[in-house]
Amino acid sequence: MSCGAVILRETPGGVRVLMLRIFRHWDFPKGLMEAQETPKQTALREVREESGLSALEFPWGDVHLDTGPYSRGKVARYYLARTTEDKVELLPSPETGRPEHSEYRWLSFAQARRLAGPRVAAVIDWAEASAGAPVGAPSGAIDRGRA
Repeated sequence: MSCGAVILRETPGGVRVLMLRIFRHWDFPKGLMEAQETPKQTALREVREESGLSALEFPWGDVHLDTGPYSRGKVARYYLARTTEDKVELLPSPETGRPEHSEYRWLSFAQARRLAGPRVAAVIDWAEASAGAPVGAPSGAIDRGRA
């Protein structure tokens, strides 16, 4: 199982979600569970390793979404988290010494949905509904970052 988080950040332009790009695929920070970790511990570690963000709050508690199987039968579990941090660092992977992702963006839900494939778009819909934002709210400016 892969575990990660949809990270929300309040901005003057509205709620933004952090998305990371690997090759041509956009997703949220996530990765495989390690021995003795709970799914939420994995999510926290993966967010820190892949984005440098560590100040996360979980005002929705342990609410999560498990996706259907993808990529050789894996299931991804996403939690909904909030942060006030806006500086993302695409850190090197401990295994390869290179960042796993080549770009990040803080996006509105609508902007994120346009970049996402079907599996991730379903996660965005769930996160938007769970966070209480109106579905299809107008999009604003995009915050971009590159490795």
